[in-house]
Amino acid sequence: MSKKSRSYVRFPLARRIEHLTMLLSFSTLGVTGLVQKYAASGLSIAIVNLVGGIENLRAIHHVAAIVMMFGTMYHILLAGYHVFVKRSRLSMLPALQDIKDGWQALMYNFGLAKSYPQMGRYTFEEKLEYWAFVWGTIVMGLTGFMMWNPVTTAHILPGEFIPAAKAAHGGEALLAVLAIIVWHMYVVHIRRFNKSIWTGKFTEAEMLHEHPLELADIKAGIAEPRLDPKTLRKRRKVYYPVAGILTVVMLVGVNSFVSGEKTAITTVLPISSPVPIYLPQTPTPSPTAQPTPTSGAVVLTWDGSLGPLFQTKCGACHGTTVKLAQLSFATYADTLKGGQDGVIILPGEASGSSLIQKQQAGGHPGQFSAEELGLVSQWIAAGAPEK
Repeated sequence: MSKKSRSYVRFPLARRIEHLTMLLSFSTLGVTGLVQKYAASGLSIAIVNLVGGIENLRAIHHVAAIVMMFGTMYHILLAGYHVFVKRSRLSMLPALQDIKDGWQALMYNFGLAKSYPQMGRYTFEEKLEYWAFVWGTIVMGLTGFMMWNPVTTAHILPGEFIPAAKAAHGGEALLAVLAIIVWHMYVVHIRRFNKSIWTGKFTEAEMLHEHPLELADIKAGIAEPRLDPKTLRKRRKVYYPVAGILTVVMLVGVNSFVSGEKTAITTVLPISSPVPIYLPQTPTPSPTAQPTPTSGAVVLTWDGSLGPLFQTKCGACHGTTVKLAQLSFATYADTLKGGQDGVIILPGEASGSSLIQKQQAGGHPGQFSAEELGLVSQWIAAGAPEK
């Protein structure tokens, strides 16, 4: 059989399905996450409108995150099986040889080395990508938890960690997407067009070019340790119960992650009708000629209707406990004070207030309806009275 026709299994079907699952979840997270990070861009607004609004986009983002959590669980359990039961080599762990291989590859690319380094099961580039993905998953998981569960986070850490987590989450997401586009796509699919993750196989010529040391081990029969069935059964009897307990623990963790809180997850829907002013239970005696307000009237003051409106629409992210961008609508004084970007309400100047400008741009998590925005504009134009 010729070298070109002979092939070697590199990735079994289960690994290829795992890769496809992580690819789809990662891509979905990248698109829906960057749309929220750059919410004011025209493309982001178009995508939000395409999926039917910001809440649908968030739901898609959360579902993709859950899929990635389950993919990570499967990967951990599978790695444990290979290490404990099959005693497979820890070929993905970084080693000093990887530094030497990286240096030799660099020198070769500059024409200062005679040959490209020969590598085994995984190259230094593949190890670098793998551990970068592991690190990114940890960072995104921790910061995602803080954003998904801000009240729990605020009980453990200072409140400043929540906006910090948002900044780190968005920055790491941008870095990960760029790394996949620039590094992974070039190294794997453009430079040599490695199709093994889709076909599951490498030809002997490809093995000789990409992983010559692994090919030598396969031909020598030492690539995988040979274990008798009795030993395998003993190890499985130990591993399966441990893996079962670990699975339950991880499932509880995922459930706590996604259902621990109901705050900062959904945007409060617009109120169906304006907030009515106070009406006495006993009608005004007939001799009194002064008219009483109707049930649908709205008092354009902070105490009358604007305060409850702001707290309903904005309180989840800009309240007493959680104050994103140091902005709070908990009290009248906090609202006029503004946040880290300065004053957002200019009494008497509705069009010049950044609050109105941001709401008119649309797509804000606490988006006012057209009717509500009109009331807020009238209130600011009237001098934003408190009482």
